[in-house]
Amino acid sequence: MDRLWAPWRMEYIRGMQVEDKEGSCIFCKMLAEDRDRENFIVYRGSRAFVVLNLYPYNSGHLMIVPVRHVGQLGDLHADELLELGQLLQIATRALERTMQPHGFNIGMNLGRIAGAGIQDHVHYHLVPRWSGDTNFMPVTGETKVVSESLRDGWERLHKEFEKILREQSTGKGTS
Repeated sequence: MDRLWAPWRMEYIRGMQVEDKEGSCIFCKMLAEDRDRENFIVYRGSRAFVVLNLYPYNSGHLMIVPVRHVGQLGDLHADELLELGQLLQIATRALERTMQPHGFNIGMNLGRIAGAGIQDHVHYHLVPRWSGDTNFMPVTGETKVVSESLRDGWERLHKEFEKILREQSTGKGTS
């Protein structure tokens, strides 16, 4: 059995700050601000949004997050689940077009023990994967190489989201 070994993530899991100094949710704070570029929010929908992960496993690691502050998957409304699913589909298409990954990991960590860093606001992770994207650097150098800056990734993905949504509104992007 193959295993993905990611020891560099333990530092993040042990010491991450998921609340700001006032104790508010980082996702809710991002949404309240009009600073999408600085917060790396790629797209805002009516019930969900897409944001680049500040601690990515790979370049292009996105999170798809409900707008409403919800801590349990079972508490999401049907319309929220629908928009989350639609945004997962659009985000996958945008990553395929801009980064040409060989595959994806899609997941949701529910609860701290399952790896949820932000456990009071559910969200999906969408991680593009390439053949050989785990190499010797994390193991021997205790370093994860992420080959694109968050700013550059945001620029490319933000433009691609707009393009895909225009295509869908005209019926050209339904494939």
